[in-house]
Amino acid sequence: MSRLAILMSVCSLALSGCGTAVTVLQDDAEAARDLRKLKTYCQSIPRIYSGLAYDFCVLNAPPDPTGILVPLVLVDLALSGALDTVALPYTVYRQSTDGNIQIYWRPGRG
Repeated sequence: MSRLAILMSVCSLALSGCGTAVTVLQDDAEAARDLRKLKTYCQSIPRIYSGLAYDFCVLNAPPDPTGILVPLVLVDLALSGALDTVALPYTVYRQSTDGNIQIYWRPGRG
């Protein structure tokens, strides 16, 4: 396997788990479903800096029995912070038009 193929594989794996990629590039329902699978205690996350909020919601879930998730999320916090800053104009617009990403539906919240 060439170095380029390995680099591409590592980059695609990193982006697929990146909080910003999950919340900005995917559908809201998919991001909410991912967090519900982890049984997070978060009810919703703001679209502005949503990657960081997503990572904190992952950390605000019952402990991962394997212990692998926390170090990966901690590394992703820095990457999400940088990418959230780049996506800021878009996420500010989406926040003003669509509001927060709802993880758990609550009556009266639509």
